[in-house]
Amino acid sequence: MKTLAGLAFVASLFLAGCATPPSHAPAGTGTSATLAGDAAHPGSATGWVRTELYFGLGLEGTNGGVDEAGWRAFLDREVTSRFPDGLSVVDVYGQWQGKGQAQPERLRSKLLLLLYPDTPAHRADVEAIRVAWKAKTGDQSVLRVTQPADVSF
Repeated sequence: MKTLAGLAFVASLFLAGCATPPSHAPAGTGTSATLAGDAAHPGSATGWVRTELYFGLGLEGTNGGVDEAGWRAFLDREVTSRFPDGLSVVDVYGQWQGKGQAQPERLRSKLLLLLYPDTPAHRADVEAIRVAWKAKTGDQSVLRVTQPADVSF
């Protein structure tokens, strides 16, 4: 019984140490950085952007279009290879009214979120992803939204 109590005490000290927030915060952010010295995940950075890409997978309520395995293969081949340091994907509902269509289509969709230093090479990578998706699916467009981002990891 004493061993269990001692183990619980040591575990609580360890967990309390893990919960202690960092003692420094990047200037002007009001938030604490958790990583430092990693070029891919800086404590704080300027000149970064956030890009959202919206991908239509196919009409809602049908089996046509791109399935989850096809999306994952595209993500691995075209996206992760260009942005290996991290990304986020969200399942979303989308509507799209293409050229010459009388009504919008309701689409199964994915939202890809990327944060990266704003460089010509990264912007070219984003455009290559859009081009690859349109070539794969025949879609007219992949919506891109890019805006400045205040980044801290």
